[in-house]
Amino acid sequence: MSSSTSNPEILEKIFHLSEKKTSVHTELLAGMTTFISLAYILFVNPNILADAGIPKEAAVASTIFTASITTAMMGIVANYPVALAPSMGLNAFFTYYVVGTLHLPWQVALGAVFFSGVFFFLMTLGGIRQAIIKSVPANLKRAIGVGIGLFIAFIGMKGTGIIVPDKATYLTLGHITEPTTLLSICGLLLTGMLMVRGVKGAILIGIFAITLASMLLGLSPVPHSIADIMSLSLPSVSETFGAFDIRGAWEFGIFSIVFTFTVVELFDNIGTLIGLTTKAGMVKENGDIENIDKALTIDAIGTMMSAIFGTSTVGSYIESASGIAEGGRTGLTAVTVSALFIVSLIFAPLIGLVPVFATSPSLIIVGILMMGDLANINFKDFDEAMPAFLTILMMPLTSSIANGFAFGFVTYTIMKVVAGKSKEVNIIMWIVSIAFLVNIALRG
Repeated sequence: MSSSTSNPEILEKIFHLSEKKTSVHTELLAGMTTFISLAYILFVNPNILADAGIPKEAAVASTIFTASITTAMMGIVANYPVALAPSMGLNAFFTYYVVGTLHLPWQVALGAVFFSGVFFFLMTLGGIRQAIIKSVPANLKRAIGVGIGLFIAFIGMKGTGIIVPDKATYLTLGHITEPTTLLSICGLLLTGMLMVRGVKGAILIGIFAITLASMLLGLSPVPHSIADIMSLSLPSVSETFGAFDIRGAWEFGIFSIVFTFTVVELFDNIGTLIGLTTKAGMVKENGDIENIDKALTIDAIGTMMSAIFGTSTVGSYIESASGIAEGGRTGLTAVTVSALFIVSLIFAPLIGLVPVFATSPSLIIVGILMMGDLANINFKDFDEAMPAFLTILMMPLTSSIANGFAFGFVTYTIMKVVAGKSKEVNIIMWIVSIAFLVNIALRG
């Protein structure tokens, strides 16, 4: 256990490091691990937004600034070891449905994002989002954490090449002897062995080891000079900052778009926060989550900020689990991630030197660590077992935390009614279940 004398007084006062049984060193290491695990968003999100017509350089800048500011707020205000960035899935919905299918200008789509942020904020002030979290039964809360772990591991398996698409079986074993896949497997084993030996920073060491090995083997590029790793001109948000079109979103008829943005982001973020805070030991014995009001308020403000800067909806990132697995327990982890986002403005090409197959094994490790609550899930009573099982299964199979949440809520409500236990279904569970059904209908 760290003592207050071993940590700088100002950091101790802000982040309560000793109370959380952590240290500055551990938090910094956790922040670095989280950042490396989610750094791919710096490249993936701008590419997706560029397909919507948003200038790519501005998309890079808006992604970085939005992620950095909201993550810092989450760390300092809520004291959460959780990073925020534009959400995967919602950026695709933004580009390929709202802009691509509905043919709305990206400025109007950003206006819809802003409206959803305002809606989030009002829901938070009214205690609605907090009430939804409290209404989630204990069994489903455990299932959410396990489902997220399985989802993370699934992403890691795909990133390593251990599993690949197959027309006949949908998925099958990849080509294990492929150099990058073989290197990923070696990295996975190395990280596992380091963790077995109790080595601090095992996940981060594994990522760096795979990256270095891939360079030595010619599987990823090697920087030859300072110019190779430093950007001479910083990306700017001038083309997107304040470009969101509220009037256009309103005139189009915002209900269906904003409803979908709101429902998906609401439950994706709630599910992520439940899973991450459980893993970080922030859930009290009565089921309440520490500082959840502050965390949800920041999330709502972050969504509005996304529209202002010019990117799709921001949300909590499940990759934060990698930093939590390294011991991150306070907002200092998030502040570290925030600082690294700003540094990435200059060293963006350096981040690109870390290949996907180097970070993917860490996601598998995190998935393993999040399986612990599986033993605490009630599978004896079928009215509890079916919702929990579908919550866990649908997250990786549909690549959506919100979909897992939806199947869990709806089946829980139905099973309890059929079992003659309708009193166990509170009014919020009914409302949320109906909202999910409406959302599914709107999405066709």
